[in-house]
Amino acid sequence: MMNFISICKISFFSLFLISVSLFISSMNFMMNDLVYFIEFEIVSLNSCSVLMTLLLDWMSLLFMSFVLLISSLVIFYSDEYMSEDKNINRFIILVLMFVLSMMLLIISPNLISILMGWDGLGLVSYCLVIYFQNVKSYNAGMLTALSNRIGDVALLMAIAWMLNYGSWNYIFYLEIMKNDLSMQVIGGLVVLAAMTKSAQIPFSSWLPAAMAAPTPVSALVHSSTLVTAGVYLLIRFNILLVDTFLGQFLLVISGLTMFMSGLGANFEFDLKKIIALSTLSQLGLMMSILAMGFPMLAFFHLLTHALFKALLFMCAGAIIHNMMNSQDIRTMGGLCLYMPLTTSCFNIANLALCGMPFLAGFYSKDMILELVMLSNVNMLIFFFFFFQQAWLFVILFD
Repeated sequence: MMNFISICKISFFSLFLISVSLFISSMNFMMNDLVYFIEFEIVSLNSCSVLMTLLLDWMSLLFMSFVLLISSLVIFYSDEYMSEDKNINRFIILVLMFVLSMMLLIISPNLISILMGWDGLGLVSYCLVIYFQNVKSYNAGMLTALSNRIGDVALLMAIAWMLNYGSWNYIFYLEIMKNDLSMQVIGGLVVLAAMTKSAQIPFSSWLPAAMAAPTPVSALVHSSTLVTAGVYLLIRFNILLVDTFLGQFLLVISGLTMFMSGLGANFEFDLKKIIALSTLSQLGLMMSILAMGFPMLAFFHLLTHALFKALLFMCAGAIIHNMMNSQDIRTMGGLCLYMPLTTSCFNIANLALCGMPFLAGFYSKDMILELVMLSNVNMLIFFFFFFQQAWLFVILFD
């Protein structure tokens, strides 16, 4: 027990301190408009050398600070939530490997190292989903792994196609991406990979199934790591989506994802699955605003959503724990009398998710809806946005 507590405490304090330092660095990079492109040699054999490249700018540093902040709090939460688990050391190591894979994905301007982080996320997420080792978790893990393999194949094909350019550092080719046919094909493959990782239709079935994982993992996966990897990748490749067929295609798919996830959540009674479907709806919102050509706004909503979604899952975990592991919302009446602090935090996170004024979700969603009303999207997409917001109120306060 002491060994487990020491691992949790050390991991929590280490990740939290690194998160604070990265946040301060990101503010410095933002104010001074700094970008560091670091390249170093790992192995050199005769004329063949293996290089590692890192891209440090305000966006990557800020996103890393948010990921590490939420990861540190999830590990601190796991200290009590998973205290009776005999394999807790393995659980903490898996979470740390998960975070490390996400870090590699965030700071990589090279498709090869992006693939390493991408596959690391897929492999460790499979290990975390099957953590309880029962039939339900095995089925959910297989569905998660197979869905993500489609994105891996798309990313591998993009890497193979990019070999013609002599380098896999996509940052060098951003200016020619829209006008070059080969780059448009690469962009289509990258969009396909992002759709699988961010669970857009028709690859959205794995996200509710991944609720078989422990609740701390759900808080981490659905807030700032696995599902946001596809959105972050498209933010980096955003020039491919502006006034192109890919952007129009992604706008329709993401709008449909918002619509269907909101509709499906009305018929669920499992608390964690309802929150998972709200995550799916928010991912559709991020993808759609990206497809309309506003990457910074999508990144802003990505950060605000990460905070209140992690809070929602951790409060849900505490509620389920006190309800003798029952996740059925029909048995959860009168919780405000027995768990006033938890239900207060849960309601605050709910209101932020709905875009209540002066909470985190309001500032990003208000700007998104304003830009949708000012844009030239057709009425169908326009109503997708507003129905998605209305359904959140119905689902979360029913």
